[in-house]
Amino acid sequence: MWKEENNQLQATFKFKDFAEAFSFMTEVAIHAEKQNHHPNWSNVWNTVEINLSTHDAGNIVTEKDNKLAETISSIFKRYES
Repeated sequence: MWKEENNQLQATFKFKDFAEAFSFMTEVAIHAEKQNHHPNWSNVWNTVEINLSTHDAGNIVTEKDNKLAETISSIFKRYES
């Protein structure tokens, strides 16, 4: 699901519709705030694209990114069916 490219962790998530994609983003936002690590992301209809890197470390992938990616992946698993 996640790939490391250009000093970022990148993933694309597809949902059945916009409401489900937005629900996913809302849940991710709550966890990102708790981890004090916020994604660079975009949403078009049923697709959410997420890029993670740690700005304070010089825009590279760090443990903070891996931890948030794991959290995001576990959230997404609940939407898969």
